[in-house]
Amino acid sequence: MIFIGIGSNLSSELGNRLENIELAISLLQEKEVKLLKKSSFYETFSQPNKNDPKFLNVVISVESELSPVELMLTLISIEEKLGRKRKKKNDPRTCDLDIIDFNGAVKSFKINSLELILPHRGLSDRNFVLHPLKEICPDWRHPKTKKNIHDLIDNLKAANNEITKLSQNDIKDYVK
Repeated sequence: MIFIGIGSNLSSELGNRLENIELAISLLQEKEVKLLKKSSFYETFSQPNKNDPKFLNVVISVESELSPVELMLTLISIEEKLGRKRKKKNDPRTCDLDIIDFNGAVKSFKINSLELILPHRGLSDRNFVLHPLKEICPDWRHPKTKKNIHDLIDNLKAANNEITKLSQNDIKDYVK
């Protein structure tokens, strides 16, 4: 199974954080990517600068015939359509799409000046990935370390575990 993390902490010309994420999912579905499951929306502080706007995040599970590199290029293209500018690491952004796990692969690829590392190298420290991933795949195990999702969440530092799961009833009011 393929898992993709999607986040937004800035509005774009196309919409607010919620609309950016929903549009990213729609654009993915137009590119040979079949949506299987989508987590609830979660809001977290920006890392490492908590003064930046908060992030809205989801994790989706998908199926695709695309290779990891083709999928990554598709994700980058969608980020650009949604107005993402790659200036400085960890800058606020309209949309961030990451391959979290690609069918359990443990590999790395060079894509122009970028490197795709599978599974995503930072996922074990990211509450905004682990909590939504656990929601849609509670039996998931890290492909490299073999740790289960429950242990990974238990090992998060308290400062890295501040997260708010948003209900469907109040999501639209909450993310204005």
